[in-house]
Amino acid sequence: MTSGPDVAELISGHGPLLLDFDGPVCSVFAGYPAPKVAAVLREVLHAERVDVSAVETESDPLEVLRWTQRQGTARLTRAVEDALCAAEVQAVRTAEPTPYGREVIVAARQARKPVAIVSNNSEAAIAAYLTAHRLIGHFAAIIGRAYAAPDRMKPSPAPLLNAARALQSEPSTCLLIGDTVTDVESGIAAGVPVLGYANKPRKIHALNQAGAAHTVTSMRPVAVVLLELAEAQR
Repeated sequence: MTSGPDVAELISGHGPLLLDFDGPVCSVFAGYPAPKVAAVLREVLHAERVDVSAVETESDPLEVLRWTQRQGTARLTRAVEDALCAAEVQAVRTAEPTPYGREVIVAARQARKPVAIVSNNSEAAIAAYLTAHRLIGHFAAIIGRAYAAPDRMKPSPAPLLNAARALQSEPSTCLLIGDTVTDVESGIAAGVPVLGYANKPRKIHALNQAGAAHTVTSMRPVAVVLLELAEAQR
């Protein structure tokens, strides 16, 4: 964990809670691995006779989408976007819930904190997962990937600013929990403090170096703080 404000200070000192999806809530590609999804996207491009040698070994489907947009063809970007959306909806059927992720979501509502998802995954996939796990009613907003516009994904500040507007809150009053450097970069650009979730040991240093206000290695301390806040309000 980092020095500076601790989990309790960050959560009690901010209002709305913004959660990245893949990481803090679940592991989206646990059952349908991301490299397989990336391969599906390359097949879409192959069918369009696109030379994909530059991304032949890319394992992150979001990077394949970003690369496609940089080729400058809106039609191809839409085709890859559609394939990715379909794959994500399939993937969330076997997504693995993050330990204590559900407890964080439920406790936040009990503590009267508005909660929103802010993710680079598609809104359809997020909604499908939350509905299947009976969590969707806990969320005030779902901000997913802008359709066929990967340049507006995090690290762009746009998703976080959209979430703050949806919650009728100033960005600085929100707190984002994210597990990637791009989450931290997006938060800094939007003026939203970030609580880093290092679900893998190698992420601790990267999140701290990127500027996370604090870093945890489990969602458990977040759930504990929220439950204590909820109890204090009774």
